[in-house]
Amino acid sequence: MASLRAGLATAGRFALDLALPPGCLACGRPVASAGALCAGCWGRLRLIERPFCQRLAIPFGYDIGPDSLSAEAIADPPPFDRLRAVAIYDEFSGRIVQGLKYHDHTELARSMAAMMARAADDLGVGAELVAPVPLHPRRLWQRRFNQSAMIAAEVARRLEKPHVPDLVDRIKPTRRQVGLRVSERAANVQGAFRVSPEARQKLAGRRVLLVDDVYTTGATAKAVTRALLRGGAAAVDVVVFARVVEGPG
Repeated sequence: MASLRAGLATAGRFALDLALPPGCLACGRPVASAGALCAGCWGRLRLIERPFCQRLAIPFGYDIGPDSLSAEAIADPPPFDRLRAVAIYDEFSGRIVQGLKYHDHTELARSMAAMMARAADDLGVGAELVAPVPLHPRRLWQRRFNQSAMIAAEVARRLEKPHVPDLVDRIKPTRRQVGLRVSERAANVQGAFRVSPEARQKLAGRRVLLVDDVYTTGATAKAVTRALLRGGAAAVDVVVFARVVEGPG
């Protein structure tokens, strides 16, 4: 029966694809499978590939050896251990992120998560829990969904790790970070996150993979990481779809 159901499902997807061919997740042109990028759009996605800073995923212009760190990571080490990102944040990758976040294209979450799971493959080995950056209840009510939680659920499935969406709470409503200076971003999220007493039992001594869509200055990821560490996490790694890179690159 299981084989029959699988066969019927495959046949159903094939028939649907014939009637309504899957479209590129960026431009909508027909592609071979749902959630893929067409060749033209794939070439526009500025992937972050080795060599890069092992701590902050900042791309290097040339290979300077294994486990190399950027000047930023050395001068101002983040509270999390390692960051991984699929692509550099620019107009093109931003369009994908904003399509999910602000335009209700929730189908993008699965495709973004697939790429993020590959980017975080080395982090997944040691991860014990996968958690999203939370939204404040007021913002969640306004937006109707947490894009980071949708992505995190799929990343966890692909890495075969438990997804714990309620591991950390956002207890303070904050302004949108867009347009704020670095110091303003940090102040905006200060004291905004907390691990509840109930979640501490799940968290105690565990290594967490924190999931978000974009890493800009890192203020939010750092604030959530500090809350997780205070709540008893052994360590935190972070994976995002895109990260901002200053200067050429």
